[in-house]
Amino acid sequence: MKLAVLGATGQTGQYLVNQALQQGHTVTAIVRNPGKLAIDHDNLKVVEADIFSADSLKTHFKGHDVIMSCLGFSPSFFSAVTGYTLSMKAVISAMQEAQVNRIITMTSWYTQSDSGTQSPYLIRFLLLPLIRSVLNNMYEMEQFLQKTEDISWTVVRPPGLKNLSATGQCKHTVANRVEGERNPLRNVH
Repeated sequence: MKLAVLGATGQTGQYLVNQALQQGHTVTAIVRNPGKLAIDHDNLKVVEADIFSADSLKTHFKGHDVIMSCLGFSPSFFSAVTGYTLSMKAVISAMQEAQVNRIITMTSWYTQSDSGTQSPYLIRFLLLPLIRSVLNNMYEMEQFLQKTEDISWTVVRPPGLKNLSATGQCKHTVANRVEGERNPLRNVH
């Protein structure tokens, strides 16, 4: 399979690129700074692009089977985080122009407002308020994807990420729409 990976220089993105290459996929890593990706492989192509520009992305999307996004944006206490929605609008536009109709993106377990109600005290009253601006924008991006008619999408919401070897076991939620499914938001544990 031919994959285009956004956010490939981050910890999760590098892990995804390595795992895809180990499984025999061809990967195009679309990055801002190619020097930050310290992976060398015959099936890896590293290109520079602006994730907020459909024109910058579309040429790199052509011929790919799926776009995978591990993009991340820092929380802000003074203004709203907008990187998730702005980048996804450019990505979807570029996908439509390049005739790629499948995207898998990662957000967080706590994007839905009621998802933290059963969480431990420190998560509910310390962590979630600190990252609320990020979670809100992730949620807005998910809402945007729901309204996108001609794209099959999957949102993976991991409850937490660790810098450990893969175990093959995970607990996560997934929201998706594949091939025009009418009720896309469902959780799988």
